[in-house]
Amino acid sequence: MSTPQVILVDDDQQMRSSTSQALELAGVAVRTVASGVEALALAGPGFDGIVVSDIRMPQMDGMTLMARLRELDPDLPVILITGHADVQLAISAIRAGAYDFLEKPFVVQDLVTVIRRACAHRALVLDNRRLRAVAGKRDDVEARLPGRTPVMVDLRHRVRAIGASDADTLIIGPTGSGKEVVARTLHDISARASRPFVAINCAALPEQLIESDLFGHEPGAFPGAIRPRFGRFEHARGGTVLLDEIGAMPLHVQARLLRVLQERCITRLGSHDPIALDVRFVAISKTEPSALVTRGLLREDLYWRLNLAVLHIPPLAGRREDIPLLFLQLIREAAARHSLPERPANPALLADLAARDWPGNIRELRNVAERHVLGLDGVPGEEMTLARLSDRMADFERSVIAGAIAAHGGRLRPVYEALGISRKTLYDKMQRHGLDRRFIIEPDDEDHA
Repeated sequence: MSTPQVILVDDDQQMRSSTSQALELAGVAVRTVASGVEALALAGPGFDGIVVSDIRMPQMDGMTLMARLRELDPDLPVILITGHADVQLAISAIRAGAYDFLEKPFVVQDLVTVIRRACAHRALVLDNRRLRAVAGKRDDVEARLPGRTPVMVDLRHRVRAIGASDADTLIIGPTGSGKEVVARTLHDISARASRPFVAINCAALPEQLIESDLFGHEPGAFPGAIRPRFGRFEHARGGTVLLDEIGAMPLHVQARLLRVLQERCITRLGSHDPIALDVRFVAISKTEPSALVTRGLLREDLYWRLNLAVLHIPPLAGRREDIPLLFLQLIREAAARHSLPERPANPALLADLAARDWPGNIRELRNVAERHVLGLDGVPGEEMTLARLSDRMADFERSVIAGAIAAHGGRLRPVYEALGISRKTLYDKMQRHGLDRRFIIEPDDEDHA
């Protein structure tokens, strides 16, 4: 069993110190805090441990803390420590959802036993959530991030693994490659799916009111601040915040964001009271963040804080074999969107598309699919770079075969018949060009003969 993770809440410094030392000697990992507000900033739906709290505390007592924690996550175990006079209160707390309670003075080993049992329960709950998230969204992930190339298969695998966790994530990819689609997928397959998804364009934040927009403000914080206002981070509580083009965020705001990431709480403008913030941050960038750090556009400490879980989105030119299948899917989507019949795409067109560089990536390919469905001319011309004739011929042959496979729905027999080659020749060429059966959608039984 992994080391239990415990947040110990007690306003009595001596009690915190003695209890944490005893628990650590018993092999329990403890983080101590002096107030319920601090505990709320650390615990939430993704917290992989439990909370142990005293009942009698100023500002926020243990009962209130438990109620707030249950709002964030009804399955988070809370163990209450009571004085003799609070036993009836603790029994009421059990009925209200507390995991257990111990009366002072308690035997440390008794507390350790309850903690281990609560941590085992918590681990089981989180494992079940991850399994449900992965199993329940598997086909949906493939529909959102289509492609048979190894780089896309690996991307979907990583998205499922990271999505089922609660880790802050950094997504890197060129313009139009689908970074926001990946971010939204992470949210939708996570335990936060029912909570808000708040997308923030860091390049379009209002310069004069940027901190108020993100962190909120209290009345009188600045001229015109008449009533309190939630910031966009607070609006996302329990959900996911998408920070689009993180390198465009002003450096002084990046410093405040770093503090939010570390402490999981915010302070509104005009206030000194921290507010617990349970959100997952997903940052995206079209430029390698290390280059942004070198240029002084991204704080290095913020980069390393976000660099825990990283997803690289490939350019379309880096997965040419996916272009024909992706184009056919975009045609279907465009036809449905415009209530028009699908216009077929012949193998020559698909081969031509697969040979292009697509600087605008999926966004550019989608525009071409729209024009194709609407019956407009518009597969844009591109100048081909000079290359060896043999390489260009090989690339063309590979594109033609990949396009034919996609056009015939993955059935190989009509492919080699249409191309006027034997079955063995087709298999040899597929092997030479790395076109294996990832492209086959509905294999013809005769092709296995």
